[in-house]
Amino acid sequence: MTSVSETPADIETLSYEEARDELVRVVSALEQGGATLEQSIALWERGEALARRCETWLIGAKERLDAARAAADSS
Repeated sequence: MTSVSETPADIETLSYEEARDELVRVVSALEQGGATLEQSIALWERGEALARRCETWLIGAKERLDAARAAADSS
């Protein structure tokens, strides 16, 4: 089982859009049901890792915007 702080290597290479799209598929699969408990747990864990990847991208984008605004303000 993957710990909360670990992100699978394949997820670390995803763009924001790729991670978001896969997260949508994972959520849809969980909502449809029909998976075994073990499959559901694996999907949930992957979804959590994908959500963290998206959050990392969004935080990075915010930091870049903040830096650009700060540079523009100091000009």
